[in-house]
Amino acid sequence: MSVLIINVAMMLVQTLFIIIFAPLLTGIIKKTKAVFQLRKGASVFQPYRDLIKLFRKEAIVSYNASWIFYATPVISFAAIIVTSVLIPIWTTSLPLGFAGDIIAIIYLFALARFFIVLAGLDTASAFGGMGSSREMFVASLVEPGMMLSIFAIAANTSSTSLSHITQNVSAYGIEIITPSYLLAFLAFYILIIAETGRIPVDNPTTHLELTMIHEAMLLEYSGKQLALIELTTMIKHLLVYSLFASVFIPWGIFSDTSMLTGSAIASSVIFYLIKIMIIGVCVSLTELSTAKWRLFRLPDLLSISLMLSLLSIVSFVIVRGV
Repeated sequence: MSVLIINVAMMLVQTLFIIIFAPLLTGIIKKTKAVFQLRKGASVFQPYRDLIKLFRKEAIVSYNASWIFYATPVISFAAIIVTSVLIPIWTTSLPLGFAGDIIAIIYLFALARFFIVLAGLDTASAFGGMGSSREMFVASLVEPGMMLSIFAIAANTSSTSLSHITQNVSAYGIEIITPSYLLAFLAFYILIIAETGRIPVDNPTTHLELTMIHEAMLLEYSGKQLALIELTTMIKHLLVYSLFASVFIPWGIFSDTSMLTGSAIASSVIFYLIKIMIIGVCVSLTELSTAKWRLFRLPDLLSISLMLSLLSIVSFVIVRGV
């Protein structure tokens, strides 16, 4: 019984930590961009204020909306929350690690996206339909590349379990840095930008008709429903960064549960925060160094990522064969 209580407590703590930290990460990224643009920018705590303001407002719903529109915020939030307990943050011994591997995580991301796309179509809005079609266009290139890039690392560990991948890559140390690893690393980094809707793929700060993708699907949402979807998006961004950190830079994550102490957890959390901050700053610098691409140029960028993922797997097979 005590083991069950500890496992439940670990899941709740990790979930609450991700929910609380996700808006702060969004605020830090926005503040970083403002600093490099020589602007003062909003406070890093502004996303919390925005969410509180939206949760206090009443939702106004289109008369064309069906049950899909009402259910989407809850379903997408639930899918992302389930994902949050499957990704190692401070320890590889996840209570629900047996319930899903990397394939399940990718499909949970896809489930949340699927319902948001349906919600964009549900209200018969021209902007919603445009954003939904663009989102699926991008997703059709992102999801295969994401799976292939992680499979290239999973091949080294002979497992698709994220806990097993994290533990083994961490044990390999610097020896894991091979051509296959570097190619998969670059491929996934490109996909981070696409999956989180950052420049040059999407601009999350605009509502211009010709550029918006994610925002177009949410134009009919307001109040508490919009707040829940915005929080879900923030959590998803953090989880994508966490997935990248746990697969490609897992060092600092605690593996030996027999020696899991308060100091060990604290050091793992500190390492995790440092890695997430570094990834966030790198993504911000990438946004600042490029411009928004036209929609029909995006396959060129995402095809590069897919090609790098394939080359990573081929490189692993060649090296293993030699």
